[in-house]
Amino acid sequence: MDNLRKEIDCIDKELIKLFEKRMEKVLRIAKYKYENNFPILNIYREEQVLSKNTNYLKNKYFQKSAQEFLNSIMSISRSIQKDQLRNYINKNDKKEHETKNTIYKSKENEYIAGFQGVPGSFSEQALIEYFGEDAKTKNLNEFEDVFKALKNDKIDYGVLPIENSSTGGISETYDLLRKYGLYIIGEKCLKVDHNLLVIKGTKIEDIKEVYSHPQAFQQSREFFRTHAKWRLIPYSNTAISAKFIKNENSKTKAAVSSKKAAQLYDLDILKSNINFNQSNYTRFIVIGKNLEISNDCNKISILFSILHKPGTLFNILKYFAENNLNMTKIESRPIVDKSWEYFFYIDFEGCLKDEVVKETIKLIEKDSIYFKLLGNYKSHKI
Repeated sequence: MDNLRKEIDCIDKELIKLFEKRMEKVLRIAKYKYENNFPILNIYREEQVLSKNTNYLKNKYFQKSAQEFLNSIMSISRSIQKDQLRNYINKNDKKEHETKNTIYKSKENEYIAGFQGVPGSFSEQALIEYFGEDAKTKNLNEFEDVFKALKNDKIDYGVLPIENSSTGGISETYDLLRKYGLYIIGEKCLKVDHNLLVIKGTKIEDIKEVYSHPQAFQQSREFFRTHAKWRLIPYSNTAISAKFIKNENSKTKAAVSSKKAAQLYDLDILKSNINFNQSNYTRFIVIGKNLEISNDCNKISILFSILHKPGTLFNILKYFAENNLNMTKIESRPIVDKSWEYFFYIDFEGCLKDEVVKETIKLIEKDSIYFKLLGNYKSHKI
């Protein structure tokens, strides 16, 4: 027995050396994740660690125990990374945020805000209403181009639609938020009226094709049911579709777009306000590379995933009721390669300077296998 215990002591000594060596690497990874806005948990990486390393076992009797051992090690690693990231945020983000605000508030128009589409789009209108008429703007082709430009410091902020009061969440924006690890720093709600735009002299019986964003078609579907023979052709942006039919100069083509686009591209409004919901609003988010938190921030967005087991979502949602926090939205998005498993996006009222809010977020993060704070910002009331 004594000999066996001595052998175990020697093994434990080597294990501690290896543990320390592993955690030193974990700290380096935490620094890299902070600098590149990566989430702490990479579920696919952890699955690879489990499957690859348990294959090294000669005695398969230990398979389950080895998985538990590795899971414990990875849980400890995540905890250390979280502590390290909090240190980075406390030391660096506060200083960077104060410096950034000083620059932006003292030097007008030093920043560039990007949007998807062309001039005359609803995204541009939301940008102008948020930043002001004198804001420097940059239009980009696709939603993802806005995220890439922000990530690569080509712009300072981005404005994108995330939700419509008639058709719900815009899935592409939710997916890109998770993919790029950027933050929501503000929002703007915009009343959206869709109009049927044509070149001058066009009559309704001339139209054969209509171009617009799929969301515009959805929000105007009652109108198009009365014109079932028209071919509806999806376009990346409502304003781009207006510009397209202006260039085509064909009476057989129409676009669904804004009144501003009609003015900008010298088109006639053949039918106005064709959206079926006359209280049709789109919520736009303003994204940035860093968290920007002030005392008037009253809305929080988070993203998480949980184990695919009964009661796990309930365990998260109960924290809002127990802490008297008002949840304003929940949206789910499928996890690729994980059938019937989801990421959850939740908006709720609160400020991160409130201790109750901080504790609630800690509890949610503890019960999640993936967690990311998307932002704390001032909500825009309609």
